Amino acid sequence: MNEGNAAASMDKVMVSDLRFKTIVGCWDWERQLPQEVSIDLEMAWDMSRAAATEKLEYALNYKAVAKRVQAFVQDAQFELVETAAHAIADLVIREFSVPWIRVTFTKPYAVTGSRAVGVRVEKSAAGQRHD
Repeated sequence: MNEGNAAASMDKVMVSDLRFKTIVGCWDWERQLPQEVSIDLEMAWDMSRAAATEKLEYALNYKAVAKRVQAFVQDAQFELVETAAHAIADLVIREFSVPWIRVTFTKPYAVTGSRAVGVRVEKSAAGQRHD
């Protein structure tokens, strides 16, 4: 997101390297067995009220976000990581009222000789996409 955008000046909540196994991929062999995926989320969130009051209800519940994303991805069994990343971004914006999100969706060791392959998507609640 550009530094001039409002969400860029907000605090960020992160979930890094959320790992679990799921069915993901378009090839027949990928649809047979769950494979490990890794998801990074960076979400804009105004933490000032939570910081000032130390009240949890003003914070973004990152545990709830992580659990919801994992359940969503495992249930959906996406064919393309591109579809998964966009769907995750839309879900978190819609269900957790996050104004901006960056989703990185990777499949570790999916290509021989690489640590991981994947995609990164940025979206805002206003519907702007930044790839």
